[in-house]
Amino acid sequence: MFKQIFQLFSSDSLYEQALEECHEMLDIDLTMFKASMYSLRESDNAEMSINIFKLDKKINRFERDVRRKIMTHLAISGSKDLGSGLVLVSVVIDIERIGDYTKNIYEMAINHPTKLVGGSLEKDLLAIEKKVTDVFEGSIIAFKNQDIPAAQKLMKTYKKKISNSCDEITHSIVSGKVADLTTDQSASLALYARFLKRIGAHSRNLISSVVNPFERLGYSEKE
Repeated sequence: MFKQIFQLFSSDSLYEQALEECHEMLDIDLTMFKASMYSLRESDNAEMSINIFKLDKKINRFERDVRRKIMTHLAISGSKDLGSGLVLVSVVIDIERIGDYTKNIYEMAINHPTKLVGGSLEKDLLAIEKKVTDVFEGSIIAFKNQDIPAAQKLMKTYKKKISNSCDEITHSIVSGKVADLTTDQSASLALYARFLKRIGAHSRNLISSVVNPFERLGYSEKE
């Protein structure tokens, strides 16, 4: 599906502009994600090197602009490009949602008294953070380069390496199996695991557009 869109973009200025804006949104998302993670996990005072709220508003403006460009193109071209337009509208929603979850992480950092530590869950949490970062970065590259093999590989890692691992942390906390955390640490870790899971999920949705038709966006590749 993405190859068809890419070919269409190359011949239509509005679609090409929309695609470039999606690329810029992803770069902003990645900057926000890394900064918010540092603020929560490494800083005792929610230190932030960027204005994450300003960047979040920029992403929102981009999303509206992408929608406007697609709608304008479809109004002119008619139904023949409808599928491609729907795909990009879906993609831009996932990109915007990643930005929202990174902002949520920073807002939690602001309200948490010190840097968040995982206690007995720290090793598992570090592994999840690395995997989410790797998948997100890899998804951006695969999306920009329309790299189908890379996208297929990344999609297969989400369920086992991110989704299940995040659920294990949340379930351990909720079930009372973790005894070495304070109330604020437990609540924050459960929320943080959820945010990381959703960022991973939206990264998976993004690259599903590289390998899947519109009706299977956000789902595993059909065998």
